[in-house]
Amino acid sequence: MTTMIIDTDTASDDAVAIAMALRSSEVEVAAITTVAGNCNFEQATRNALFTAEMCRSDVPVYRGSAGPLRVSPEYATWFHGEDGLGDRGYPPPRGRHRALDGVDALVSTIRENPGCVLVTLGPLTNVALALRQAPDIVESVGRCVIMGGAANTVGNVTPAAEFNLWFDPHAASEVFRSGLPIEMVGWELCRDEAGLDAAEQAHVRAIGTELADFFLDCNATAIAATKKQSGSDSLELPDPVAMAIALDKKNVVKHSSKHYVAIEADSPLTRGMSVVDSLDIMNEAPNTEIIWGIDIARFKEMVYEAAR
Repeated sequence: MTTMIIDTDTASDDAVAIAMALRSSEVEVAAITTVAGNCNFEQATRNALFTAEMCRSDVPVYRGSAGPLRVSPEYATWFHGEDGLGDRGYPPPRGRHRALDGVDALVSTIRENPGCVLVTLGPLTNVALALRQAPDIVESVGRCVIMGGAANTVGNVTPAAEFNLWFDPHAASEVFRSGLPIEMVGWELCRDEAGLDAAEQAHVRAIGTELADFFLDCNATAIAATKKQSGSDSLELPDPVAMAIALDKKNVVKHSSKHYVAIEADSPLTRGMSVVDSLDIMNEAPNTEIIWGIDIARFKEMVYEAAR
């Protein structure tokens, strides 16, 4: 069985993705590490613990980085709610995070599980710090599936950048230059037909489980924010798209190709932009597999399966 490690700024779509992994029979989640991003790292940790408990899982949760390497944190509570889970008044989790620091936990868990799949659902601060501490872990990661970036398309927090890479662009730049076997899942893959429309949301609700209700309810503010931002009534789920690819790449990915990717860290205009050399004109060795297209029906079925 494949070992997976999840690094997450747990908010509403992260919660769905985490549940997909914890309820899968194909992977064993060895650790969840939390990072500031969608909300502060304390709230992200509480949300990760709460989600694991919803899934009846005792996976160890480790609290990681409190903020970006060099820039000030600017959370996405406007999108996910003040608590990151749609402000539904969920009770605090019963369990607590482990004492070990999240960065140290990443290093030790990767070293203990050569060939593991590392899935990042938030900013890359923890991963960058882990690589600074232990560059050798690159050799132990079988796949590094990153939900982040926008491959030659508009961003979701600025015209140029997707939120996760924008939140900590310096960490993202370090990670993309690290040699990790990166698979980049841009936010554009969750849009248009990949979003759950009203009928599909009703289908989730009709599943009738506690998790199905949780999937929709914790995303209530995200649905409203998407409507305000882009005019769409869909539930867009970038982190679950990344998780679907991590869990079942063979059947989910329809088209991908490897290219050189650099992350702009310092420009005020293009901070966090994922610069994808899709024409291979920079004479740089490819460092990233770009996911260009997915099997939308398979992805949605995986969400439904996790909710049942």
